[in-house]
Amino acid sequence: MADKKVFLYALSTCIWCRRTKELLTALGVDYDFVFVDTLQGAEKEKAVAEMARHNPSRSFPTVLINGTVIVGFQEARIRELLQK
Repeated sequence: MADKKVFLYALSTCIWCRRTKELLTALGVDYDFVFVDTLQGAEKEKAVAEMARHNPSRSFPTVLINGTVIVGFQEARIRELLQK
């Protein structure tokens, strides 16, 4: 799964975001993430704008797997995309 590009937009206080991180870690996936709520100013605005391009509802967690967007904690979908 090292060939997959995975990015997670999350909130530090969101249980579903935490579960998504735990799943990715348990699956041995290399991923990057940002806790949007811990950012401030222009950095936060930039992260929200980037996430909104993929998920206009701006809900969390938002996961990108090789450009495919998954909104919410969708374990089966995450596993499916990681195995392609």
